[in-house]
Amino acid sequence: MAEVIISLDQGTTSSRALAFAASGRVCGASQQEFQQHFPQDGWVEHDAEVIWQTTQSTCRAVLATIKEQGDAVIGLAIANQRETLVVWDRKTGTPIYNAIVWQDRRTADMCDALRPAHEDMFRAKTGLLLDPYFSMSKLSWILDNVPNARARAEAGALMFGTIECWLLFNLTSGVSHITDITNAARTGLFNIHTHEWDDDLLRLFNIPPSLLPQVADNIADFGTSTEQAIGMCIPICAMAGDQQAAALGQACFAPAMVKSTYGTGCFLLAHTGSQAVL
Repeated sequence: MAEVIISLDQGTTSSRALAFAASGRVCGASQQEFQQHFPQDGWVEHDAEVIWQTTQSTCRAVLATIKEQGDAVIGLAIANQRETLVVWDRKTGTPIYNAIVWQDRRTADMCDALRPAHEDMFRAKTGLLLDPYFSMSKLSWILDNVPNARARAEAGALMFGTIECWLLFNLTSGVSHITDITNAARTGLFNIHTHEWDDDLLRLFNIPPSLLPQVADNIADFGTSTEQAIGMCIPICAMAGDQQAAALGQACFAPAMVKSTYGTGCFLLAHTGSQAVL
């Protein structure tokens, strides 16, 4: 009997679940693709419910394999497409709009208008470009364009999260609203120096703080999955954006090491040590 960790890899075009033994051996795997939605030129959306359903289905399939093999599940970890965001009702768990994907460019004009006066401040705090690639302007768009969304957000009735946060909420049947630092750092609302949501950035994009999840380290107590969600209670113990997770998987453990991933896009990440390089 092997002790295994379930790894959920929620990507731009498919959801996958894998079971790993301590040796690195893959003990089970399942993958499902899902539909991309293009409502207008430059817009890219996913059905957030389908993202959860495909993740749930692949996870259950791998757990069934593990049960047949007699292996023991000791933990669950999440890696995810970054920047893509979901806004959902705090009580019902129902998304108020499709997930807006990292590729989406609908907020280009908003970012162009903000850039002359605010880009230096934005980059100093986040390490990012003021660009629609990141989550902040997409979140602002949802609040301003979905009927009653802003009023509901200001009343504390809504939750925001990138994909790992949405999956965690569903895995724990609504108990956990937590993100990790790698995903928070890709929203454009998180100060990479203070490791906190930044008041100046929230004001710039007019985001009510009550929407935001708690931020934890990559290895933390994120809660426990429920039998209702995936048929088993498993401690959820790790979380990271897919590209940062890939850098660790590629053994980029020392400063100046670099990895490049060619997938839906090309992603180049460099280990900069303990210093933020802006």
